[in-house]
Amino acid sequence: MSNSNPVQVIAVTGGKGGIGKSNVSINLALALSELGRRVVVLDADLGLANIDVLLGITSKKNLADVLSGECGLRDVMVEGPGGIKVVPASSGTQKMVALSPLEHAGLINAFSEISGDLDVLIVDTAAGISEGVVSFLRAAQEIVVVVVDEPTSITDSYALIKLLNRDYGIHRFRVLANMVKTQQEGRHLYSKLVKVTDRFLDVALQYVGSIPFDEAVKKSVQRQRAVLDAYPRAKASLAYKSLAQKADSWPLPSSPRGHLEFFVERLVQA
Repeated sequence: MSNSNPVQVIAVTGGKGGIGKSNVSINLALALSELGRRVVVLDADLGLANIDVLLGITSKKNLADVLSGECGLRDVMVEGPGGIKVVPASSGTQKMVALSPLEHAGLINAFSEISGDLDVLIVDTAAGISEGVVSFLRAAQEIVVVVVDEPTSITDSYALIKLLNRDYGIHRFRVLANMVKTQQEGRHLYSKLVKVTDRFLDVALQYVGSIPFDEAVKKSVQRQRAVLDAYPRAKASLAYKSLAQKADSWPLPSSPRGHLEFFVERLVQA
């Protein structure tokens, strides 16, 4: 895995389901790809995988086959829109939800094979704060917490940040407000979260902007396409482009061999 190409690992999470994490992952990947980055999306919702469904792509093999040693990661990667690659997880497989630490390590080791072929790995996590979710998050370099305007979204995001901060010493989180009616609503959501984290935790939250509520997103989901692909001029698409510009300027890992190595090591330790 000695590879001079530093790989940025961005995990997209949010504590609860139904907040558009997978849409964020796909469209951020697509927008980064438009900026010339080679992007792989890992569907890390190992029980209820949905990225392949959202994009209308089918794969004969998935992560379960990689874990069983039947094939390598390159064999399961599917070409998505705009040149992004997708690693589909298997849906509804209980076994995939309860991976042993060794299997998690095997999974990430599989990623080391492809580290020379990518610049950004986007990890779309499952909802909740299960061990599997936490191990992906603590191994990632950047954590983007998606929040929506629902009380449970704020409380669940807080619970997730608290767990990662108290148990694993993670201090930096980037916050993205999704499906907002106005930009002010996005900032308001962020300040709600900051209010509680500032009181009880030693963390640095950084607001990375908002994605507006947009009918085009709903239409693109029905068409099984990314909104950036189906409606490139839609309000949500423009917001994703702006988010990608920011993500593209986030610091890269300083290790000459890139961050995938640390990603592997941290997952093994988990």
